[in-house]
Amino acid sequence: MGLPRFKRPGGTSESSSNLYVANCGPAVGLTFDTIEAVFGAYGPVKGVYLADESGTRVIVSYHEEKSAESALKTLNRRACPELGGRSLHIQYSVHSVCQVAVDDSIPVSMAASELDIPGLYLIHDFISAEEEKELLAAVDTTPWQKLAKRRVQHYGYEFQYSTRNVNTNQYLGELPLFLSPILEKMSLFQKLGYAETVLLDQLTVNEYPPGVGLSPHIDTHSAFEDLIFSLSLAGPCIMEFRKYSTGVWLTSPDTLSDEEAQNSDKSSKFLRRAIYLPPRSILLLSGEARYAWHHYIPHHKVDVVNDTRIRRASRRVSFTLRKIRKGPCECEFPEYCDSQK
Repeated sequence: MGLPRFKRPGGTSESSSNLYVANCGPAVGLTFDTIEAVFGAYGPVKGVYLADESGTRVIVSYHEEKSAESALKTLNRRACPELGGRSLHIQYSVHSVCQVAVDDSIPVSMAASELDIPGLYLIHDFISAEEEKELLAAVDTTPWQKLAKRRVQHYGYEFQYSTRNVNTNQYLGELPLFLSPILEKMSLFQKLGYAETVLLDQLTVNEYPPGVGLSPHIDTHSAFEDLIFSLSLAGPCIMEFRKYSTGVWLTSPDTLSDEEAQNSDKSSKFLRRAIYLPPRSILLLSGEARYAWHHYIPHHKVDVVNDTRIRRASRRVSFTLRKIRKGPCECEFPEYCDSQK
């Protein structure tokens, strides 16, 4: 399966509509949605792509060359408050002549226990087909908020994509009644060995069209408590997990020179795991799985699971349930924690 590929900058000043941006990406805590929102201030963005597997360098591709020029002049080598104060190192980049195949050889597990990620749980057929139908009907009668590539709804508190956080002073009300079938079954996780009491007050509903995934990220530590639940409806997908070495989580955005930021090999290694999420299954991220592993959904229209090609449905809807954190995070993973950096 191919993705857009771009030539690595080689000191050329040749302008283009594509920017190579170093010191920026999921491995330093910046999601594609956040990056696109910042660079979108200079013109419509065609896409944001990983420049390599380090997770610290991305390609921002514009529809127009003048947008790229404006962004480069404004953001290059300057601290960007919207990106956590990071100093970006930006050059022009151009398309390679050919498409480069992406290595999708990572094994895909059907059970969370096979991944060896502490705190990860998966229950198949968590709800019935009839309950799934009722949940989809309920959200389809509610207005959707449009993002660049998908639609969302928020309940309890609104998740703010520009800051990856919530405003706890803007309470939207109690969780909707249509969640009752889900909340009543949370005790099933106790049978898997998870005994903590489940108290939730925030819901985000995402609708993904075919081929649209989710950028790699760790849910902001200071925004949410330990438990994060994700219920899959209507269509299946693969969710991948990555644990980057702690060296890529820089305590200061200015600790690397331009050359080091673009060529550092400190972030070239990470662990990868993948799991198949069928419709009506629910995933729980807790502990290490929640605090230290990036999770994301590859942008595929067809997933390969145990040599079987599974085409994604016309839509996939996920219910992400969380509890708002009212104070700083004091987790055991300070190297990944925005409260403890």
